[in-house]
Amino acid sequence: MNAPRMPRLFWEDFPVGHVQEFGHTEVTREAVVEFASRYDPQPFHLDEQAAKDSLFGGLCASGWHTAALAMRMMCDHYLLDTASQGSPGVEELRWRQPVFPGDTLRMRLEVVEARPMASRPGVGLAKMLWTVFNQRGERVMTMSAWNMLGRRPAADQAP
Repeated sequence: MNAPRMPRLFWEDFPVGHVQEFGHTEVTREAVVEFASRYDPQPFHLDEQAAKDSLFGGLCASGWHTAALAMRMMCDHYLLDTASQGSPGVEELRWRQPVFPGDTLRMRLEVVEARPMASRPGVGLAKMLWTVFNQRGERVMTMSAWNMLGRRPAADQAP
């Protein structure tokens, strides 16, 4: 297990309108089948023929797999470098298009609301909208949630 990182990003680094694009995750057939075998064993995630006969027309990733891949891209790009205090939950999660083996996923983050947390002055809330795209620029998943982020210590703030 890795030692915790010292945060370099705080709530103040995520103002309303802040946008980041990141990620490059290739989806493999093996990963689709492995994830589905463990967590979502529906036939169109596991079996080529059953998938061909489904409305998807081919083997596709579980939506939960797509969400897990998105979470990994978030952690790798920025989340592990933040003063994250977690999240009270996802407000909306939509799977817009199926994700197929061979797809390459990337993400866009946009901060749509932000405010200090009334009950905890050292924490700020940031509502974020994440969009996952495939290599053709098609939206395959959208998700919105509030994040709780530590506020920058006063000594670190610029005058």
